[in-house]
Amino acid sequence: MANTFKSYMARATGTSAVTVRTVASSTQTVAIGINLANILTTQIEASVYITRSSADYYIVKNAPIPAQGALSVLDGKVVLEASDIVKVISNTASSLDTILSVLEIT
Repeated sequence: MANTFKSYMARATGTSAVTVRTVASSTQTVAIGINLANILTTQIEASVYITRSSADYYIVKNAPIPAQGALSVLDGKVVLEASDIVKVISNTASSLDTILSVLEIT
């Protein structure tokens, strides 16, 4: 089995949820970091969640991020299963950059 550290990014996310990563069926994945950055000069609210079997499980919901500030929303690790989808959304258009850091085992 190969262990590979990877990062996935989403740029200028707004008020529609954006998929940062969908876990492949042949890959075990451990999320080791999720960083959110407000790219605007006003405060925003951001949410990160995992969709599994059509249900949403929030890691953080409507967290305030100050103007041009950042937020690390993962305290520890999250094991992602095959077909899990990591999504982000903001309450403001084109306001949020996201970096998801993972360890993938193939």
